[in-house]
Amino acid sequence: MLIDFIPTVAGVSLAEAPAFEKAPGGAPANVAVCISKLGGSSAFIGKVGDDEFGRMLADILKQNNVDNSGMRFDHDARTALAFITLTAEGEREFVFFRNPSADMLLRESELDVDLIKKATIFHYGSISLIDEPCRSTHLAAMDIAKRSGSILSYDPNLRLPLWPSEDAARSGIMSVWNLADIIKISEDEISFLTGADDPNDDEVVLKRLFHPNLKLLLVTEGSAGCRYYTKEFKGRVNSIKVKAVDTTGAGDAFTGGVLKCLASDASLYQDEKRLREAIFFANVCAALTVTGRGGIPSLPTQDAVRQTLAEVTA
Repeated sequence: MLIDFIPTVAGVSLAEAPAFEKAPGGAPANVAVCISKLGGSSAFIGKVGDDEFGRMLADILKQNNVDNSGMRFDHDARTALAFITLTAEGEREFVFFRNPSADMLLRESELDVDLIKKATIFHYGSISLIDEPCRSTHLAAMDIAKRSGSILSYDPNLRLPLWPSEDAARSGIMSVWNLADIIKISEDEISFLTGADDPNDDEVVLKRLFHPNLKLLLVTEGSAGCRYYTKEFKGRVNSIKVKAVDTTGAGDAFTGGVLKCLASDASLYQDEKRLREAIFFANVCAALTVTGRGGIPSLPTQDAVRQTLAEVTA
């Protein structure tokens, strides 16, 4: 979890931006808040600095009814910051300030084991796999979750500037690939992980990325919607048309939407009709998110999603 600084004007470089708005961010935290805003139950585990930004982030989780008891505060390292440039279309580029930041320093001894054991779903990204001690902590948490019967949900969330090299990113992301039950990935990430193979080719996706233990692979296609793959079936679900202001948090809103549905319907992967309904619900969550600025502030409520669903299916 970190603070995103978003320029008040889109389509300019960081140097040209006249001012920035601060917004809470970080993919796993966004997903936790999304699930809570959709009426689900979620908790966040991670580390921030023992500073005003860190306390602010812990408070934001609490305000959004996310259990933050698994958060830790580092006295020696600062909360991570990211400065984000927005293109005129709302797409993003990142400059990170982590040297090291508190999130990189979470230790295994600081894990709230009971919190992990309670989880129906354990969701994670790859940024926590980049540096020690956080990497070992992440792997230990995954192991606890797996042994406790949690569904493991993985969003690689590729952020190349944070990795030492492209090869390190590829091997780091793939190092936990075969442990996940659910994976959400973007077309750009498919191209990166497979070595520029066509991300739209089902054969590429199924041969290179679908592993024997995987129950559901989701490929997000931005405003176009999402493709899905299970052992039994595959297909795609369209999204709805909206005017994008800022795409920050869209993928996390999608993930939150899917996980919220899955938490209350564990056999979702086996029924294509119910799965398609859940993916459309998640697509609407993502679409509503891009109509506002910043990650967490733009995540939709359950009522907003239901209202939109009623309008588009009327």
